[in-house]
Amino acid sequence: MGSDLFEVGINFIKIAFIFLLMVQMVPFLVWAERRGSAFIQNRFGPNRIGPLGLMQNLADLVKFLCKEDFLGHKGRKSFFYSAPVLSLIPAALAFGAIPLSTPIEVEAFKWLGQTWGPYTFYFQSFVISIGVVFVLGVSSLAVYSLLLAGWSSGSKFSLYGALRASAQAISYELALSLSIVGVLLLFNTFSFSEIVAAQNGPLQFYFFGEPVKLAFLPNWGIFYQPLGALLLFVALFAEANRLPFDLPEAEAELVAGYHTEYGGVKIIMFYMGEYGHMLVASALMVTFYFGGYTLWPFLTPDTLKSFFHFLSSTGQSILTALVLHLVFLIKLLFFLWIFIWVRWTLPRFRYDQLMDLGWKTLLPWALVNTVITGIGVFLMRGV
Repeated sequence: MGSDLFEVGINFIKIAFIFLLMVQMVPFLVWAERRGSAFIQNRFGPNRIGPLGLMQNLADLVKFLCKEDFLGHKGRKSFFYSAPVLSLIPAALAFGAIPLSTPIEVEAFKWLGQTWGPYTFYFQSFVISIGVVFVLGVSSLAVYSLLLAGWSSGSKFSLYGALRASAQAISYELALSLSIVGVLLLFNTFSFSEIVAAQNGPLQFYFFGEPVKLAFLPNWGIFYQPLGALLLFVALFAEANRLPFDLPEAEAELVAGYHTEYGGVKIIMFYMGEYGHMLVASALMVTFYFGGYTLWPFLTPDTLKSFFHFLSSTGQSILTALVLHLVFLIKLLFFLWIFIWVRWTLPRFRYDQLMDLGWKTLLPWALVNTVITGIGVFLMRGV
């Protein structure tokens, strides 16, 4: 956590801020989804409580808090109440491992009669050198909360939804993991920070050992891995249980799927877990394929520090981190909107179509992409 009391305190505040950022994004996304779906379907959506219906979520929160706490006589109480909490933990851990901006460098300073620093505060909850592996591993644990909820509810609809969720997770995690292999081969690292740093600059690569540079394009992963980006994005929809892959909670067949028996605060926690996985999915797309928190050549750590040259080194670092964090959030919101847009545009797959897409389409194409990328890396680096 840190070498002294000041560093420990700042790190604690940072972890709380990043967690609250994820949690507070949920009401905004719920409002954006309601308004967005209304416009897509040519209706008004929430527009009564507050300007543009912004206070509708607060009214719904009051309603949820006043709901009766219900558990069926066949339910298993301890597991039933722990499942909503467990649904939130994987998303929070995964989001905390993704760098949201450049690190903040703080110079040594005097305070309370002693010298503090220098410090380096990373704009993420915790730094892991194999962050990609950590996020994939933690995110895969989310399906256990769905299984626990479906089994402990004592309802056949919930159990069917939980079984669908587990089958869907198994089917699409292989394709999801393989679609990332191409990026890992190109950037040759498991560190998110190093992947972002590698995309900061003009498009440049080696072809048979000779350098090639295209100054009018950024060095983003999407230009190297368009197929991998498409495969990953589709698999992320399935992992987040979003339409057209929301078979675990298909209302027409299973009432509400694995959370049929839940209400009140517990259903809110499931919503927070679902939107949390949307945030993680969007952050992965931004980090792997769209330059992370940089926007070359205008908004990079070097250009921003030179722009804030009139400030101290600490001031330059803080303002640079805040501006690049805003860049990351704008990219993040773009992909979150795509999640909402797709939900209200495409119909739900049949279950056999969902399985065929995972095993017969995404998985073979992910393998093909991995092989092609390996050959391409061999030719680019002239090994």
